[in-house]
Amino acid sequence: MIETRVAGIPCLINPTHVFVQKPMGPSADSDWDCYGYSEIEFTVCDRRGRPAPWLERKMTDKDKQEIETLILEENRDD
Repeated sequence: MIETRVAGIPCLINPTHVFVQKPMGPSADSDWDCYGYSEIEFTVCDRRGRPAPWLERKMTDKDKQEIETLILEENRDD
């Protein structure tokens, strides 16, 4: 779980699905494969780790983008 804040409220993020397609270049079958993409799903939880749908409803686009960045950083292959 990842510690962060949503709407200024401390919470935990539980990544449930993370897939990263690295760029395959111009010989790829699709433009998505060519440039690469990521699929991320997560659950917003309270600080005890319980799902918090009330907090997820408060999430802004900026919060979501920051959370997805945190998840990708944590799952990055070095």
